[in-house]
Amino acid sequence: MSILGFLIPLALLMGLAGLGAFFWAMRSGQFEDLDGAANRILIDEEDDK
Repeated sequence: MSILGFLIPLALLMGLAGLGAFFWAMRSGQFEDLDGAANRILIDEEDDK
């Protein structure tokens, strides 16, 4: 049972780290243009050589 005293706080810290990473990504603009990459692959650009 002593392992639970280690694993429960570890799981809580990992959850908080994931939540912090998500909020950091939201604040830094990682989710601003979700459709841009999907539309960019459909555009047929010809190379001028």
